[in-house]
Amino acid sequence: MKILDEINTPEDLRNLPEASLVDVCRDLREQIITDCAQNPGHLGASLGTVELTVALHYTLNTPYDNLIWDVGHQSYGHKILTGRKEQFKNKRVYGGISGFPRMAESEYDSFGTGHSSTSISAALGMSVAARLAGEDARLSVAVIGDGSMTGGMAFEALNNASNNNTNILVILNDNNMAIDPNIGGINKYLVSISTSKAYNRLKNSVWHLLGRFGKKKRGMQRFVQSIDNGVKSVLLERSNLFEAFGLRYFGPVDGHDVKHLVKVLRDLKHIKGPKLLHCITVKGKGFAQAEQDQITWHAPGMYNSTTGERLPEVQKAISPKFQDVFGHTILELARANEKIVGITPAMPTGCSLNIMMKEMPDRCFDVGIAEQHAVTFSAGLAAKGYIPFCNIYSSFLQRAYDQIIHDVAIQNLHVVFCIDRAGLVGADGATHHGAFDLAYLRSIPNITIAAPLNEEELRNMMYTVQIQNKGPFAIRYPRGYGYMENWSTPFQEMSVGKGRCLAEGIKVAVISIGTIGNEVLNVLKRFPEGTIAVYDMRFLKPIDEELLHLIFKKFTQIVTIEDGTIVGGLGTAVSEFKSDHNYGAEVTRMGIPDRFISHGTTKLLRQECLFDEESLYKQLKERTK
Repeated sequence: MKILDEINTPEDLRNLPEASLVDVCRDLREQIITDCAQNPGHLGASLGTVELTVALHYTLNTPYDNLIWDVGHQSYGHKILTGRKEQFKNKRVYGGISGFPRMAESEYDSFGTGHSSTSISAALGMSVAARLAGEDARLSVAVIGDGSMTGGMAFEALNNASNNNTNILVILNDNNMAIDPNIGGINKYLVSISTSKAYNRLKNSVWHLLGRFGKKKRGMQRFVQSIDNGVKSVLLERSNLFEAFGLRYFGPVDGHDVKHLVKVLRDLKHIKGPKLLHCITVKGKGFAQAEQDQITWHAPGMYNSTTGERLPEVQKAISPKFQDVFGHTILELARANEKIVGITPAMPTGCSLNIMMKEMPDRCFDVGIAEQHAVTFSAGLAAKGYIPFCNIYSSFLQRAYDQIIHDVAIQNLHVVFCIDRAGLVGADGATHHGAFDLAYLRSIPNITIAAPLNEEELRNMMYTVQIQNKGPFAIRYPRGYGYMENWSTPFQEMSVGKGRCLAEGIKVAVISIGTIGNEVLNVLKRFPEGTIAVYDMRFLKPIDEELLHLIFKKFTQIVTIEDGTIVGGLGTAVSEFKSDHNYGAEVTRMGIPDRFISHGTTKLLRQECLFDEESLYKQLKERTK
């Protein structure tokens, strides 16, 4: 009988004696390891927060107290302790629970957090709301980790927190990692705090000494805390950054000592005003392989929970992933063009810029979780004649929309946006689907928007954009494997703004953009030759109006299909063209509908959205009767 079997809610946890918490942590860590082995997810971050999760729910009055996890993939233990122990086996699968906190899923999920650096702002808003409602005892806690503190939004919230004097607690889960190792000045500052032997030795000695004074210890410890900032400044040889923002700083403390965490959190509950607790943790804690290779084990896929052996992916791919095609191609181009540089916001491994980094570290820049900065930093490089390839996941690029417009497009700077994870991405769900890039970019003047059919076209688009050197240029491509066995072909310059006919037909025209065109070609095999015409637009902007005139003059039935929202994307562009030129053809739009799509395999989600191969077949069958 595991002690975790007795826990269905945090109330059950709080009824246990404090001495049992170590056993709870052991069982919780074991369930995360066991369940993630068969149903993959974000393993490393959640293993690192087991003790912190238990201590928080043991000391807080959740869900009355607000607990916000940032980024949400450190919250698996939280989900298990808050009534989703059995459902956890089905996390991130179609119809199962989300891999991230989701307000609609549980009252214990105070705020949805799929993207980073949002928790302090949300917690501050909730804390102000509690004050306005006369609930001064209601605590709002933001657990920020996995590199999220490198995001500018976190510092905007810290800057604002002191002005509101609210009952907010920020817990910095400092594991020195995002998906890749943290970089930059903030990381160096945190390392200096956590590794200062003089400061930590003095702090611990004084704290434990005062603990011997029984009932008087709390008051004496608070007195020492009040002069602690001066001690930090002397021993660290710098002022405390967080106290400069107006937050009282506590720590660093061992984030894996659950009993000490409980004591610290109980003390902090009685200290009013904004405060920050600095916890040092190990990403992947308790699973040797995850501790040793934290990048791979951030989200390792399936593995043997006993031996730690990773199991091979079940796939039929004859090509590498699109991200790897990008990585090898940018290195090939950079060898020939010294003006090419690579930029990514904390995702060098995820987007495969690490391939170029190994050979050309001086020409690659990981700017941390800072998409806005990544875009404007790229604009600065472009303003001085360099060709920045700024690689950002589609859903993360949304965070830098103003910078795309104000800093790049208005000035017509030649920044190349390589938009990874475009379209439906699968198990990460609504916060990570790249549904909107075609639509949100299409309305911006000066920008060129392209989407390759396959790996060869991705390479040729990247080649073309670095020799034409005109204005902002966006290339979007999906997550996952490609379609070509011999994908590393010689470069060929493309005609920007020109589409092509993939198959001639007489009854119905299908207009596609991007890799979804490969599914269209598969459906084509189910019809007599010459029935269905297929056109690959390649470019959404400028769109090939000459080709569209040809299509509308020839066909009365037109179907558009895209792996993106049907509101504002390819289908909208074709419909606008039809209206502007008074064509009478019937246009049917297929793509992601006007709602947020949950998680599941890409195949199942396309079926739900009715733009999978079978749905396309039915549409075409109906129109060829």
